[in-house]
Amino acid sequence: MTLPFDPDWDRLCMPRLGVAALTRMAFEGRDLYPLWVELMEKVTDDAPGAGLGMDLSVIAQLRGDKKTGLAIQRDSLLLHQAFQVKDARLRDIPQKPALRVLALAAASDLGANTPVDFLLAGSDVSLATLYLGPEVPVPAAIPDHDVAIVAAPASEGAALAAIESLTRRWNTPVLNAPARIRGLERDILYRNLSGVEGLVIPPTLRVERARLLQGLPRDLGLDFPVIIRPLGSHAGFGLSKIESGAALGAYLKERTEDGFFLSPFIDYASSDGQFRKYRVALVGGAPYPVHMAVCEEWKVWYLNADMALSAANRAEEARFLLAFGETFGARHAPALAQMAERIGLDYVLIDCAQTRDGKLLVFEADHCAIVHDMDPVNVYPYKPGAMRKLFGAFAAMLKDKARQARIEAA
Repeated sequence: MTLPFDPDWDRLCMPRLGVAALTRMAFEGRDLYPLWVELMEKVTDDAPGAGLGMDLSVIAQLRGDKKTGLAIQRDSLLLHQAFQVKDARLRDIPQKPALRVLALAAASDLGANTPVDFLLAGSDVSLATLYLGPEVPVPAAIPDHDVAIVAAPASEGAALAAIESLTRRWNTPVLNAPARIRGLERDILYRNLSGVEGLVIPPTLRVERARLLQGLPRDLGLDFPVIIRPLGSHAGFGLSKIESGAALGAYLKERTEDGFFLSPFIDYASSDGQFRKYRVALVGGAPYPVHMAVCEEWKVWYLNADMALSAANRAEEARFLLAFGETFGARHAPALAQMAERIGLDYVLIDCAQTRDGKLLVFEADHCAIVHDMDPVNVYPYKPGAMRKLFGAFAAMLKDKARQARIEAA
């Protein structure tokens, strides 16, 4: 499939507010219903209306109505597939951007794709997103761009296949190749990272429901307790620790999925009994800290850790972010470097911890997890600098890839 590139972004890419701007409004506690009403009054059954529809889809999902949001997205993508994103502070799209970036995304739910508009918010880079999927028409022309980045997740196989076919003969650089993204699936990742010195990653196995209904498969080398989650789930959806056969049966009665990932539970509590989970971004192979969370429970997310309620935990996170290069980053530099090489992605996030003997314990690698700068500065004064550094590195990487491509083409 070879399609022409067209430099007319204003014609090919319909404007929209985008995920970052709308999520920021919701995060700040703004009522999105008035905006919903305003957009509903303006939406039309054409390409410009599709841009409004994509924003309506996000608003519906942010307000908890995923079914309606996905239905609106489906109808919008039948009308048009490429969209321009305004700056997260709702300024006009840059007239003379330093770089034009095309994100290749899956037609999926909120949070499925790499949140590129968060990473480029406030930069001198223009971003357009082209959505692809099994029911989404492929446009007649591709918005001309300096560099493309694949934003679709590993779980969206049809979108990745469409992206692979579409980009096969492009002469512009395509970052985060689909083949490498597929390697982030949990059962593939652990095999790929096996043997990295200083790194621990629990074996993860893909098991069908029918087999689990007969009990824990002993031939897989697992014993209780185990960690279980549905295939394709993210953000902890369906994640549970199973202590016994009875608990496994009860879990399956509550779930409807046909397949699950299983892995042994590793107790990574620190000497004080608290669990510490870290998120690190690898940008062009270089590590950047994103956040850390401290929690009494093993199942740690930043939101359930209640970091805002603990000055001591925030002080610990501040040390992690501000002294990363001399502490955590230095301690695990060899393992992180080997990870970056084996994973082979231009941008990826690592959720990890430290074992009691000081090794890097890897839970998952994902290029789609959210990275943002929305936390209130009065509570987290140490975060803006770390996020600016990360966002700057991401934009610089994109510019460097485009520059290298121009040199090679000359």
